[in-house]
Amino acid sequence: MKKNRPDEGMERSCPYEKNEILKGLCIGALSSDGMGISKADGYPIFIKDALPGDTVTAKVTKAKKNMAFGRLVSIDEQSEDRVPARCKNARACGGCMLQELDYEKQLAFKDDKVYNCLLRIGGIPSGKLDEAHEAPIGAENPWRYRNKAQYPIGRDKTGRIISGFYAGRTHHIVETEECFLNPTEFTVILRTFLEFCEENKIEPYDEQAHKGIVRHLMIRKGITTGEIMVMPVIRDIEAFGEKNKNALKEALVGVPGLVTIILNENPDKTNIILGNRTETIYGNGYIMDEMDGLRFRISPLSFYQVNPAQAIKVYEKAMEYAALTGQEQVYDLCCGIGTITLFAARKAGKVYGVETVKEAVEDAKANASLNGIMNAEFTAAAAEDYIPRIQDMKADVVILDPPRSGMERPALDAIVKASPYRIVYVSCDPATLARDIKVFLAAGYRLKRFTVIDQFCHTSHVETVVLLTKQNT
Repeated sequence: MKKNRPDEGMERSCPYEKNEILKGLCIGALSSDGMGISKADGYPIFIKDALPGDTVTAKVTKAKKNMAFGRLVSIDEQSEDRVPARCKNARACGGCMLQELDYEKQLAFKDDKVYNCLLRIGGIPSGKLDEAHEAPIGAENPWRYRNKAQYPIGRDKTGRIISGFYAGRTHHIVETEECFLNPTEFTVILRTFLEFCEENKIEPYDEQAHKGIVRHLMIRKGITTGEIMVMPVIRDIEAFGEKNKNALKEALVGVPGLVTIILNENPDKTNIILGNRTETIYGNGYIMDEMDGLRFRISPLSFYQVNPAQAIKVYEKAMEYAALTGQEQVYDLCCGIGTITLFAARKAGKVYGVETVKEAVEDAKANASLNGIMNAEFTAAAAEDYIPRIQDMKADVVILDPPRSGMERPALDAIVKASPYRIVYVSCDPATLARDIKVFLAAGYRLKRFTVIDQFCHTSHVETVVLLTKQNT
């Protein structure tokens, strides 16, 4: 299986200057974050919205020692893999980097991305990668798949309150009324919320001055159940006041499917969207959803995969790799609200879920009870703290599903010491996946199988499921 190596043959001298217009740039590959790469005179230039096969004109926006960045001015010859964008803001918005790339080519790009990370960062020879590689799994419908959206709230140049999504690598809001990755209900809710802010003079947060009230609007939906959660992120709950709480409930309660409204407080001068404090002002403070016959309670701060249809495929692949027979002791680290844990519990002897977010652990316990599952136990702890304190820990299978930052090194070392027969690693970042796998390989494990599953259609992000086994198995 031949893979792209877009950095091969790069020269290391900069022949261009900022604001220079470059014509006739042939795009040969995509960077890991979905930017088109051209090698003008052997010098790599990264251009957002350019695709392999395009010939473009670009303006140099930044020239560094080893590379340059450019803004797409025009597409002079169009790639045969380019398709019309569904969203008018596809290029301006920082979300759908790949919306204009044919979907099958998106899958191939993501497959290459994971392969190359395992090759370069993980140090796994191409022959072993080819043996372990399985075909990528795409989505039947790559639109309207998201069950969660977080909309920044601000003002435009005329002072009008707006929302949308940030342009790439900025905090400039691209006003977007409808996102085709989100359910249609989100558009109605967002419009209603902006009208509420205008009518009640709720000032958007100004991150430069650290003033204002409302920062973001988060909406979650149970795709199977239809239940909807609305959660404004505000700077100060007390300053928001009872009058505004009542007005917000009055504005939103008629929305079909709405079961809860929650306020989240984030008083800090930070880029992090959510704060730690929440207050439920309507409903129970959670929504329910279903996957593969299992019901899940989802609280506002708990992690839940954004694409449930593809998440089922991830969990099914993880169970296939785990090869459970009903006798095994399984440890699910970074278990969240217990999704993978409960999938595993239906096939294992005993499953232990470990998660740092206490609210998620409470959800996980409730979900086990809700589904009548008695062989799952949950603990709120960091994996690197939890594993060493388990005396004579018997781990047949360890399942990992960490955030993009991957696992902490002490956790990896603790897993190695526990010596499970199989490790199933579910990753949303191939670079940190490859970094962590390298630790397991050095400890005597081998890469047995891996599959790319597209959970984040039209973006550069990718989910991967990996099976590692001991060398003698």
